Amino acid sequence: MMLLSVLQANASVMDVEANLRTIDDAAQRAAQAGARLLLTPELFPVGYAPLRLHAELDPNTLPEIRERLADISRRHSIGLVYSLPAVANAESAHDDAAQPAHAESAWHITATLLDGSGNEVLNYAKVHLFGAEEHKAFVGAQAPPAVVDFNGIRTSMLICYDVEFPEAVRAAATRGAELLLVPTALSAGFDNVPQVLIRARALESQLNVAYANHSGHEDVYNFLGGSVVAGPDGSLLAAAGESPTLLFAEVGTETVKAARDEVPYLRERRPELYRKWEG
Repeated sequence: MMLLSVLQANASVMDVEANLRTIDDAAQRAAQAGARLLLTPELFPVGYAPLRLHAELDPNTLPEIRERLADISRRHSIGLVYSLPAVANAESAHDDAAQPAHAESAWHITATLLDGSGNEVLNYAKVHLFGAEEHKAFVGAQAPPAVVDFNGIRTSMLICYDVEFPEAVRAAATRGAELLLVPTALSAGFDNVPQVLIRARALESQLNVAYANHSGHEDVYNFLGGSVVAGPDGSLLAAAGESPTLLFAEVGTETVKAARDEVPYLRERRPELYRKWEG
């Protein structure tokens, strides 16, 4: 079993110093409580404001922000998931004809998993963009979620809207994921996502899902809060209200194995048949 922590907090848009202080404080408290991993919300180090980020954030500052996040991880000897914009290469920027044609300044929304020594062990770029602002500011990626061994647990990542597509979660599960880490920026009014959908995704793909959201008001957005951790049987392992908080939950491999043995959803899938159905 591994104790993980989930940060739910209010970021300040374009105030990197304040946001890194919030992450640093959470990492310290999580490590002192015995957590091996801290999951933070989508784009938290820079705040969630897609159009402002694209207009105001200098991409040359991103390597320093990443190094400072790695330093937080190293100093507190705790794994860390953070989410930042990243410049997309020209090929990925042009992959999807539905995306805006601004390859020279195209950005992905990404998530990075660091180990307790500050080393990058997993990266992911968001595939499903939500809303007009994200589509104007970013391009959707195409690479599937990868899986790595993190403290003995097969671990993968998605970002926000991605987890609302069963295919994305199933792609992680079929690659062996036992823990799915999801930074998010979910607005108020979408209560059914953490309360119903996250638990359903955990149940149907039989893996642990940790979902970290913003709280409060940022730029033009009012965030729901409601961060959750769900177990592979759909049980609720931890849940937040609307206010800033640090959640804790124990996750492991035995509950995943038990759920998959009891009801073998993954083994009894018939993907070749489903492809015919989609015709």
